[in-house]
Amino acid sequence: MTPAPLVTDGEGVLIHRVFPNNQISELDPFLLLDHMGPVELKPGEAKGFPDHPHRGFETVTYLLHGEFQHRDSFGHHGVLGPGDVQWMTAGLGLVHSEIPGDNLKKNGGRLEGFQLWVNLPKRDKMKAPHYQELSADRIPIAESTDGKVRVKVIAGEALSVKGTVETHIPIEYLHFRLAAGAKHVQELAKNLNAMLYVITGKVEIGGRSVSEFHLAALGNDGDAIEFSSSTGAELLLLAAQPIHEPVARYGPFVMNTKDELYQAFEDYRTGKMGAITIAH
Repeated sequence: MTPAPLVTDGEGVLIHRVFPNNQISELDPFLLLDHMGPVELKPGEAKGFPDHPHRGFETVTYLLHGEFQHRDSFGHHGVLGPGDVQWMTAGLGLVHSEIPGDNLKKNGGRLEGFQLWVNLPKRDKMKAPHYQELSADRIPIAESTDGKVRVKVIAGEALSVKGTVETHIPIEYLHFRLAAGAKHVQELAKNLNAMLYVITGKVEIGGRSVSEFHLAALGNDGDAIEFSSSTGAELLLLAAQPIHEPVARYGPFVMNTKDELYQAFEDYRTGKMGAITIAH
């Protein structure tokens, strides 16, 4: 069980950095998980992540509260609100920014959400950038027969309900809400690398108790994961097929070799990833 310490990133966004940390560098193919907030912002306090590049992996932004807008060097622009998801395949590279929406900047309010980085296999690292954007009402929700387990299926499958995101490798991205006394068994393929992060409350799994802002790395030894909560809880369950490829990583680039990393920095420096020409 690993705690997610508070850090700041970007312009000073408050984050619980679930990993990487001193105990966990990555959970193949997952490279990073940040829990933004939760924080109550006063008018004018909202901060974001100005222009920065990415190459070789995917970023998944899932907002619980607040508003974020994004732009990139290919002219893409959109706004995420509560419950929305953006699954961005950076591929061969782009420059993008994630900035608080106008309402959040002007009026303040609660900000909370997640950013997940997912590595791409070598065959897909230089594909053209691509977006999958899902509004909250397009993300399927499943519920157990007793009503004690409710799950938002962003990717993968739970309680016979399938998510709509297309992924390069098998991935489960599930947001559970457990009522007091709830118990759930999540079927998983044996080769998936799994982890559980508790957002609120306390979860019992494998004879141990996991409290909020803590991660339990579960490995890939079984074909099912059973967890429960005596008090009620909210959690993310993430699982994916490991890539088992070399990782050369520095800052915003994740490739397979150091030479590929050097080329990524050179391509960014010489403008081959473009630039954002319209200010927020």
